[in-house]
Amino acid sequence: MIEKLQPPVAKIIPVTFEKFGDLRTDNYFWLKDRENPEVIDYLNKENEYYQQMTAHTQDFQEALFEEMKARIKEDDQSVPYLYNGYYYITRYETGQNYPIYSRKKGSLSAKEEILFDCNVLAEGQAYFKLGGMSISPDNKLALFSTDVIGRRIYTIQVKNLETNEILEDKIEKVTGSAVWANDNKTIFYSSQDEVTLRSDKIFKHKLGTTQQEDVLVYFEKDDTFSVDVSKSKSRKYLAIESGSTLTTEYRILNADNPDGKFKIFQKRKRGVEYSINHYKDSFYILTNKDDAENFKLMKTPEEATSAENWVEIIGHREDVLLEDIEIFSNYLVLEERTGGLNKIRIMRWDGSEEYYLPFGSETYTAYTSTNVDFETEILRYSYQSMATPSSVIDFNMRTKEKEIKKEQEVLGGNFDKNNYTEERVWATAKDGTKVPVSMVYRKGIKKDGKNPLLLYAYGSYGHSMDAYFSSTRLSLLDRGFIYAIAHIRGGEDLGRQWYEDGKLLQKKNTFTDFIDCSKYLIERKYTSPEHLYAEGGSAGGLLMGVIVNEAPELYNGVIAQVPFVDVMTTMLDDTIPLTTGEYDEWGNPNVKKYYQYMRSYSPYDNVKEQYYPNMYVSTGLHDSQVQYWEPAKWVAKLRINKKEGTVLYLDTNMDAGHGGASGRFEALKELAKEFSFLLDLEKIKK
Repeated sequence: MIEKLQPPVAKIIPVTFEKFGDLRTDNYFWLKDRENPEVIDYLNKENEYYQQMTAHTQDFQEALFEEMKARIKEDDQSVPYLYNGYYYITRYETGQNYPIYSRKKGSLSAKEEILFDCNVLAEGQAYFKLGGMSISPDNKLALFSTDVIGRRIYTIQVKNLETNEILEDKIEKVTGSAVWANDNKTIFYSSQDEVTLRSDKIFKHKLGTTQQEDVLVYFEKDDTFSVDVSKSKSRKYLAIESGSTLTTEYRILNADNPDGKFKIFQKRKRGVEYSINHYKDSFYILTNKDDAENFKLMKTPEEATSAENWVEIIGHREDVLLEDIEIFSNYLVLEERTGGLNKIRIMRWDGSEEYYLPFGSETYTAYTSTNVDFETEILRYSYQSMATPSSVIDFNMRTKEKEIKKEQEVLGGNFDKNNYTEERVWATAKDGTKVPVSMVYRKGIKKDGKNPLLLYAYGSYGHSMDAYFSSTRLSLLDRGFIYAIAHIRGGEDLGRQWYEDGKLLQKKNTFTDFIDCSKYLIERKYTSPEHLYAEGGSAGGLLMGVIVNEAPELYNGVIAQVPFVDVMTTMLDDTIPLTTGEYDEWGNPNVKKYYQYMRSYSPYDNVKEQYYPNMYVSTGLHDSQVQYWEPAKWVAKLRINKKEGTVLYLDTNMDAGHGGASGRFEALKELAKEFSFLLDLEKIKK
């Protein structure tokens, strides 16, 4: 009977757009109206169709959910860290969906003080997110923010930690990001434009006053920039950061003087990015100034912050991307990337010693963790590989002794990392560029082309997709899947140029890299088109949209999560959240050359009558980053263009936004849907 089910067909109401003499007809533009009952009805019908078509997998989905949940240590907690006299801990209790934030004064044996129990705060909410928690310098008050819709619009409140009372102060419809000045009564926070949701203003709030009385401290006029406010690790400075894709500008203010005026650190210059770290009487600046594409480290006195005063500490290197730094009283720690791999470099300030932490694998991720104290020899960092669970490690930079504070526990009794093989291979792209692919699979797999393989990628915004461990992924690996990550251009996996070569008028390299990685894995008999699956979300969903248009024959199935597929409509509408800030990534379609280039790959605009692979498309009704109508319109168009023989599902979470469901176990249910989609196509029933 399942085959007889007819998918919903969205009605066609043509709307034509003209730009540079090019006519684009959008038959499903009407789906943009979230308030239209017909739109909600269509989304519900798609959900019903998906539920009916996958009814035979419901028991398997539930089993997968329970299997993945059983690997998670439910009564888990973070490694405590000491800050301003208190140890801070995040923990979970068995059966609970949300974290509990707590602290202990002076010693881990001290009485626990519950700051926030998110399970209580989330009661009665379909979605809940706690953001922007910040403790006042005197340890008596806590700022916190909550979002109960999923559109990243928060309400900031203040809790008295001595009485557990919530103060009357309430700051609504803001980003949730806020910091304390050193007087324990002044709060600085960022708020967003109500239409575009661009973070564009910084306000000052005094405890005991209303939001209407708050003072506008800074307004970012340039709609390609967004703003944020933070506090230095030294606790001496407040900083307002204005940032676009290519350019940054900071303003600083002594945190002891909240009613003073923020001063510009270094005036913005297009194409120049910088970030600042304060220590003692100096600022340390990570910057790409003077064509330092892979960034360099500079230093300047705190009273003379403009660029002419900057002195180089670590120079630019062609083959090493300098990603971040950690400052300690005796040591400088650099986070670098070379050959597609993370490196942690430790240097004594006096120049007497420097070395790299040794990592044996080629499919790992390592990064510095919570390091809030200057006066320590201990560096806290995290390490994981595709077969090795995540660890938090305390490393003594003087003695080189390391203490594993915590390794992620994989429950269930049958996990052994030695049962899995990790591998990194290099595929050759169409222009000759070598593209790395990280893989993990169970030992003993034969390379005979019969293995199901899930290939994941992102490839935008310079966001590197490092190899990482996932306990949920074991549900695929233990059923014979190979899991692979393609480190395609558009990320920063192989340095800044890797990003430059995958954006704007080079964006198609991102798509062709993924296709060429797919072909490589097929040619080397890791898999075959009958068993190859692709997955990507958001900008990675755009990638999925392009590959199914351009090379559908390579894939048996594709998962597209919250996919950015209606590129032209979105990028031509500057009222949509994020649009104007995206021009440096994709191009401004009001300029003809960018319009034509984007038009040539935009997935929605290039759907054609042809074979399409089996597809599972997910979205959230309240998504503020990729609006729900992009995947909805795309699926509607695919429905009437794709040839028979494959399935196409649109699954809309009517309660969530860009990040999906909010509880830790609710998210597993979404994953179980994706896994059952893949396993069903492979005719794996249990």
